[in-house]
Amino acid sequence: MNFLLLQTPAAASSLLQFVPILLIFGIFYFLLFMPMQRQKKQQQKMLTELKAGDQVVTNGGVVGTIVGINDDDTLVLRVKPDNVKLQFARGSVASLANQEKKS
Repeated sequence: MNFLLLQTPAAASSLLQFVPILLIFGIFYFLLFMPMQRQKKQQQKMLTELKAGDQVVTNGGVVGTIVGINDDDTLVLRVKPDNVKLQFARGSVASLANQEKKS
């Protein structure tokens, strides 16, 4: 019986050693992973809501206005100054150009 009493505090102290590690993982989750997930959802929402007439910036830095959306999920952009039409994948759009001017 004395043997069981001696082991109980040791088991509790070994559990207390994992508390800081769990706390660090919790902090990483709230500071890194949650904002990344939120940003990814906003990006997906923006990509699904694209329509003709929106001015967008691609990942390559091309700024253009959407003139059409094809069935294969590609966008036709009109790029100034010569009104050249370029075709891009929907996923290559980084942001809306109007939103960048506001921030």
